[in-house]
Amino acid sequence: MTWNDQFLKLFRRCIEAYRGGNTDFESYYTEEDLNFLASIGYKPRELFDFVEDLADAGEPTESTALLVASVRRDYLMVVQNGILSDHEVTSDDIPSKPTEYDGIAYLPRIVAKAEHKLRGELDPNLMFGCGGDRNFLRNHGDIPMADFLRHVWAADGDIQQIADYVKSQSA
Repeated sequence: MTWNDQFLKLFRRCIEAYRGGNTDFESYYTEEDLNFLASIGYKPRELFDFVEDLADAGEPTESTALLVASVRRDYLMVVQNGILSDHEVTSDDIPSKPTEYDGIAYLPRIVAKAEHKLRGELDPNLMFGCGGDRNFLRNHGDIPMADFLRHVWAADGDIQQIADYVKSQSA
């Protein structure tokens, strides 16, 4: 089984559990599941956040969850050489929601979340792809979440490059 098939199988199993009334995401995973998630650079809560939002809000889709996981996995393999970061950031460590860069409100926050998502450093209570992130991406040209992550990766810390990309998508 390829990793993406395993991801989708796990995602679908978790959706069924959630829709069946089980909101205790920690009960969703076997030891094998936890090892698998670690192998792709995912934390158990990250998967649950996508499951919960899909079940409750109808987005992000299963394919979006897979594509975001793919970018994270690629970053782990290519940049981090398969080594998980032991650093973790909370909402106190990233810019606040109204913070602007180049006239774009929320941009510093979503960029910081994306950078830490790539490195696997988000606190379980902080989600890349939350409703606020999805709203930002939708309002700036309906940027696909995984594409935004890849552009943040390619920008390598250059927020002006990301601002230019966002503006080009909004035009």
